Amino acid sequence: MKQLLIIFIINIIYVSFFTIRMIMVMKGQKLLASLVSTVEVFVYLMGLSLVLDSLDNPLNLATYCIGWGTGVYVGSKIEEILALGYVTVQIVLDSTQNDISIVLREKGYGVTSWEASGKDGYRLVINVLAKRKNERKLYETIENLAPKAFIVSYEPKFFQGGFWTKRINK
Repeated sequence: MKQLLIIFIINIIYVSFFTIRMIMVMKGQKLLASLVSTVEVFVYLMGLSLVLDSLDNPLNLATYCIGWGTGVYVGSKIEEILALGYVTVQIVLDSTQNDISIVLREKGYGVTSWEASGKDGYRLVINVLAKRKNERKLYETIENLAPKAFIVSYEPKFFQGGFWTKRINK
């Protein structure tokens, strides 16, 4: 029973590190990702050696698999808490007469807006750049100021120019 618990915990730790490392690589944090991978592989080899030493025990294999699945969940929750990177939110308003851009700028978001033509007339389109850790607050602000807004979000990978690059590169 003790060995099963060890295999389970080791796999949660390993896969959580694996998940975080992959996210760091995708966000361009190569050095930190390589450091995390060193710990990740050490933990992986410890867990794998326990399972390989007793392949005849199906409980070890099942525990390994359950630990893997749990590790994916735990790793994704850790990433949500860390909220690495940035998000770009595009807001489309059904009226060009809205001061939401001013309010968002006052709250410290990077905002670019322009008038666009939609199916039912002119619209105000706003692009907002924010840290992912502020994403929920941004959505709440938009909901309060423009509850009927159409919102699309994505994660940018490359930044060049603009006043935000000075903040990002610090």
